[in-house]
Amino acid sequence: MALLEVSELHAGYGRAQVLFDVTLELSAGEVVMLTGRNGAGKSTTLKAIMGLVERSGNVRCNGSRIDQLEPFEIARLGIGYVPEDRRVFSELTVAENLEVGRRAPRTELPRWDESRVFTLFPNLAGLRERRAAEMSGGEQKMLAIARTLMGNPLAILLDEPSEGLAPLVVRQMSEAIAQLKRAGLAVLVCEQNAQFAERLVDRSYRIEKGRIKPS
Repeated sequence: MALLEVSELHAGYGRAQVLFDVTLELSAGEVVMLTGRNGAGKSTTLKAIMGLVERSGNVRCNGSRIDQLEPFEIARLGIGYVPEDRRVFSELTVAENLEVGRRAPRTELPRWDESRVFTLFPNLAGLRERRAAEMSGGEQKMLAIARTLMGNPLAILLDEPSEGLAPLVVRQMSEAIAQLKRAGLAVLVCEQNAQFAERLVDRSYRIEKGRIKPS
């Protein structure tokens, strides 16, 4: 059974419908990529899974329906979400941002703590007491992922993790996703740049005008 199952998902913003009958699934230890042009519905798909936009359809985590839950309840069940614009707490330090995300470990997966996220993102280790507002965009992206991992998720949804990053940081981000996969997390990556995670991906879905198309 897939860890995350989405079927017949419709979503939008007020009268503007964006997603039409979206169906996808994600299993533990798997990296799945959702590709498509800007405006195709990639980000809306992640927001709909998390309950951040108006939606209808079925979303299941480990077989249980979660599409009627609030976003914070979905997060507590183990679905982590990193939006494209990062949403770090700019006035807090790296250490304080990580502490905000901390939740009890889950028995199914290895525990994530400050030491482990610093191993995943060595750049952050030397910035522990720096305010997020004083960090580069790439460092903030790493911090956003690290903070989400501090919640010990079962799955993590990444929206455009390579967007606007320098080539070196893109390579670091790609290696970090590979490590998450080896750790047993389920990873759903929304990317316009299909080459970014190509070597990591187990499967991919292509979305056009809010509909999943054959790859």
